[in-house]
Amino acid sequence: MEVSFHHNEQLVRPWRTAAFAAAAVAAVELVVLIVVGGALIAKASTGTSAKPVQKAALTRTAATKTGSSSAGANPRRAVVPAARLPRSRVSVVVFNGGTRQGAAAATAAKVSRRGYRVGSVGNAPSSDFTRTLVMYRKGFEGEGRRLASDLSIKIVGPLDGLRTAQLNGSHAVVIIGG
Repeated sequence: MEVSFHHNEQLVRPWRTAAFAAAAVAAVELVVLIVVGGALIAKASTGTSAKPVQKAALTRTAATKTGSSSAGANPRRAVVPAARLPRSRVSVVVFNGGTRQGAAAATAAKVSRRGYRVGSVGNAPSSDFTRTLVMYRKGFEGEGRRLASDLSIKIVGPLDGLRTAQLNGSHAVVIIGG
């Protein structure tokens, strides 16, 4: 038995047009997704959140070691205020700013053994910190420098790149790099 299939061009044309329209919309969506994805990957790979913090801390540390400041050429060494609070009253947040798992927990245990209170332990806003550093809230420079000295951390500076609210009332933050 032979069946002949005859199609009516007027019935096929609307379906063909709809298929081409759907393919065109899908192609536009694909291009938009590729552009947005590329922009997000490029933004993530630049590491913009950690680098200003590290650069500022390194600059301040270098200025303190040389006895000069970026504002003027004062040959005398800046006076570092003494810590006013005992270690047991200083709360410290420990963030892992590197890729090594458990680094923040290990450092928090060390901070606790030195007599400080550990406020919280977690991950830093980004994981591209190359060096470990201590930052302190305004008015707690002495406590921040003492903490850095106790932990043998060389980079110390005021809170930069983090908001005070992220410290949850703590006086200082240790960001583990690496």
